[in-house]
Amino acid sequence: MSKKFIVPEENYYTKDHEWAYVDENIVTVGITTFAQDKLGEIVYVDLPEEGNKVTQNEDFGVVESVKAASDLLSPVSGTVIEVNDGVMDNPGVLNDDPLNDGWLIKIEMDSEKELANLIRAGEYRKLIEKES
Repeated sequence: MSKKFIVPEENYYTKDHEWAYVDENIVTVGITTFAQDKLGEIVYVDLPEEGNKVTQNEDFGVVESVKAASDLLSPVSGTVIEVNDGVMDNPGVLNDDPLNDGWLIKIEMDSEKELANLIRAGEYRKLIEKES
């Protein structure tokens, strides 16, 4: 029996298990409940500074758990306009609530066209079902 992971319909997803919530040209980024489950207890997060540029599919930070370290890949290209310092101060937030309080960064995206490279909830569910 596979575990049920929360996959909000309104989000976009990467095949590397980041979620992206789009509000006009602002993209809020985090890790999925599936990613958190696979990593286990997250103990450290390294995020970029506000004003940094990020590029789609390139790393922007790292999450470390008691099991492994994992690069965070940006779902879109753009400029980091906000960083969730609370997650860096208390990485445990990602263990409890990776979809809300555990958001990582907000990006002012350069081009909406890049959203076409991401997957939607239905496709993401199929992906994690295969990987479970």
